[in-house]
Amino acid sequence: MAQQKKGLITRLLEGKEKSEEYARSTLPTNRWQLFWDIFKGNFGKIVKVNLLMVLFFLPLIAVIIAGLMVGQSNAIMYPFGANLGIGFPAEPMQQGLAESIKLRSDLMMYFGVVIAAPIAAVGLSGGLYVIRNMIWTEGVFVANDFWKGIKLNYKTALQASLIFSVALMLTQTIANITELALVGGTQGAGDVFLKIFTGISYVIFAFVGIMCLWILAQGVNYKLGFFALLRNSFLFTLGTIIQSVFFVVLAILPYVLFLIGGSLFLVIAVTVVLMFGLAYPLLVWLDFAQWVFDRYINPKIAGAKVGKGIYGREKVAGEENQSSSVEEYKRTILSYGKSRLSSQPMKPIDDELQVYELPESFTREDLKKLRESKKEIQADSEAYVEEHKNDARYVEYNKLFEERERALQDETDKNGKKKKRKPPKLLGQ
Repeated sequence: MAQQKKGLITRLLEGKEKSEEYARSTLPTNRWQLFWDIFKGNFGKIVKVNLLMVLFFLPLIAVIIAGLMVGQSNAIMYPFGANLGIGFPAEPMQQGLAESIKLRSDLMMYFGVVIAAPIAAVGLSGGLYVIRNMIWTEGVFVANDFWKGIKLNYKTALQASLIFSVALMLTQTIANITELALVGGTQGAGDVFLKIFTGISYVIFAFVGIMCLWILAQGVNYKLGFFALLRNSFLFTLGTIIQSVFFVVLAILPYVLFLIGGSLFLVIAVTVVLMFGLAYPLLVWLDFAQWVFDRYINPKIAGAKVGKGIYGREKVAGEENQSSSVEEYKRTILSYGKSRLSSQPMKPIDDELQVYELPESFTREDLKKLRESKKEIQADSEAYVEEHKNDARYVEYNKLFEERERALQDETDKNGKKKKRKPPKLLGQ
């Protein structure tokens, strides 16, 4: 039992990176695979960072819920229909009343959104940093990295949050004013102009919203000034508008559940938001943004890594020939000598088989059980070695030393005689 607990605790502390089955060859080879690998392999950490973000989004969520409740109560309290002369007391004409009330209530709600945005930016900055580290396939300690991200990225998150919330308030206010003007006006060219103007304001808001996402993605990856962020975000939005819209839609898919209706889907939607509803959009967008950065920015920055987290694609910008770095890696491996730990498989320690523990007073039968347990473990280890001896990692490693040995054996001295060289010893012998 003690060994079982020890094995479990060891696995929890070390994680899969320390186990035998984890190898570099298991890394994803494109951004789609990376997204699924992170979402599947780090789901627990995604839930943790999402809950931390939700804490700082609570004021914003409260403002939105309060605004929706005010709108529903207004629909119940006020007689927005025209007076038909039925009932007592008689109501005067209500033309434009609904639109004016909606204008005031929405203005108050979206002003509250602007006030709550700086608080939400705290959680957003921490979540950005954690998700960015996941995409870079770096070690993530959720709580520590979350607070570190707040220190590093809060300014950028605050700027993007305020721009988005103010743009949202202005766009909705324009739409409400247009509705109020259309109620009291007559059909004509003026009404058509108002409708076109409202449509343009929605398009501008969508463009600004995507720009804010690019501001967040750049701010968590690079050190740039505010105006540089704005300029680059405008160019990124304009240059990748189709891809950006696609990934924005992909990022907000969990919130479609709120549009279905019904108490069951409402509960499911709230559960999804609490579990990963804030972290998931960041994961989608930052993964896409990293692909764009690897294509347009990182290759132009000396020393920047391109394809970070993508197996077989990661390289350092500015290196014209990657074979030099590969050769350097081979020379480093050969300089250390052949290692038994790297040249052949070794069964990882687990709790499947255990050495029989002798009691304080044991008999011959206990000794027999002890010998049998050791034989079982040895047989299991040999079977594991036989099963994995042809794995690529061991074949490629041993091939390095075999090629060097052949090269040494083919060397000849001036007299044409082959030099005799001793084969390299295994480390640990």
